[in-house]
Amino acid sequence: MRLSSVAAALLAAVPLTQAYWKGFNVAAENPDGSCKTQAQWVSTFQRLSSLPGHFTSVRLYASSDCNTLALAVPAAISTGTQLLVGVWTEDDGHFQREKDALESAIKQHGQDWIIAISVGSEDLYRKDISASSLAQKIYDVRGMVRAMGVKKDVGHVDTWTAWVDSANTAVITASDFIGLDAYPYFEGSSIDQASNTFWSAINRVRGVVDRVSPGKWVWVTETGWPVSGPNYGNGVASVKNAQTYWKQVACAAFKQVHIFWYVHQDYQASPSFGVIDRNGHAIYDQQSC
Repeated sequence: MRLSSVAAALLAAVPLTQAYWKGFNVAAENPDGSCKTQAQWVSTFQRLSSLPGHFTSVRLYASSDCNTLALAVPAAISTGTQLLVGVWTEDDGHFQREKDALESAIKQHGQDWIIAISVGSEDLYRKDISASSLAQKIYDVRGMVRAMGVKKDVGHVDTWTAWVDSANTAVITASDFIGLDAYPYFEGSSIDQASNTFWSAINRVRGVVDRVSPGKWVWVTETGWPVSGPNYGNGVASVKNAQTYWKQVACAAFKQVHIFWYVHQDYQASPSFGVIDRNGHAIYDQQSC
């Protein structure tokens, strides 16, 4: 595999002994819209761990929706899976239910299953909340879990365009880690330029974070290439391009950043980024890197 010049430079600067989280985004809903059962969570985690990369890290979007943590945490513990927890912030009632679900899961199962906690997802990109209000919710969740003895990182997930916006620096200050969603496909990048586009987004966010709050890590919380769907500029959805993006980006990124690939399964979506089809088979090769 040939790395882009940007990726190669970054890799050279990282100690070879450094280990990173690598996993998949997994929705609480099945592709038909029904909520996953605990047995289905177990099956999903087992399927991911059986892939060539033996993936045992998963990012969740919510805590209370579909009883996510109540069902996913026991499944995770039984399969040796660890979770990047999501807490939705969209309205006060929902936010409280999310906090309650997280609190309940910690009281019942401790904290060893937690990788970190993301408060919100692309709220700034959607302009659903002000940066100052989102920062307060991050402080709120951190205060709650710290009071319970949980010392895991608490941060936020958003697009690179949101992170480099100076209006949102309060969220960088509030976060222990910076979760980055980066999609060269949606930027209209050709597959030939996708790797450079991906690493450029990371570097831009790292530059801002280093100025605002030095020392905080940038995680890749979503990236991938669709196997089907419409074209975006020079971005062409296809199984071949999704496989190429995996080889060019995933295999390099696994050695350099914490990364959660998008997405485990979404075969009814358009564009579809799913790597597992409706029969549980891999759509393209998630080779071990």
